[in-house]
Amino acid sequence: MNITAPWPAAAPPASRCAGAAEGIHSAAMDIPGADDETLMQAYGAGNLAAFDALYARHRAGLYRYILRSTRNPHQADDIFQETWSRVIDARARWQPRARFTTWLLQIAHNLIVDAYRRQPAQAGPQETEAALATLAAAEHEQPEQQLSDFQTRRRLQLAIESLPDEQRHAILLRLEHDLSLEDIADITGAPRETVKSRLRYATQRIREALNA
Repeated sequence: MNITAPWPAAAPPASRCAGAAEGIHSAAMDIPGADDETLMQAYGAGNLAAFDALYARHRAGLYRYILRSTRNPHQADDIFQETWSRVIDARARWQPRARFTTWLLQIAHNLIVDAYRRQPAQAGPQETEAALATLAAAEHEQPEQQLSDFQTRRRLQLAIESLPDEQRHAILLRLEHDLSLEDIADITGAPRETVKSRLRYATQRIREALNA
């Protein structure tokens, strides 16, 4: 069976993350049509609208990944804010050596690992589901669809919650962001074959849980 990513979650407004940026003038460019790397370079050159576009594109997926990795809404909020703060701090020196998405998720992944070392305690699936439901409701205006999808999303979430940490990180990166094995390896620092193995075992466990 096909495994689809859970319902997208919302995230805090861009002003909360971009507030540390200086008030510099925006250069004229085709914001909607620009790719992430072009937007990040434009932001580094002083285009604040480019940051707004990047944030709008990636905030929900990034927050989902962090929340489902940490399973702690309060910790996820802190890591989400810190991730974007590091993007802001690095804007002037950023170079497109990798895709922006890969770089962004690598920042978040490293912060998650650091958080595990400092505070391994995590919230339960019910608290995480409640946070996701609240966030999703703020971004979507289709309550009937939310209700009809709730059971499926919850079963998938619980299956993902039950995975070992390394498998959970890998499958979330695959499901949420459709990343290649190479990208996931770059983000997590694991060899490609190790990532492939983690994804295989995670997929098998999720299928077994959903078919139980």
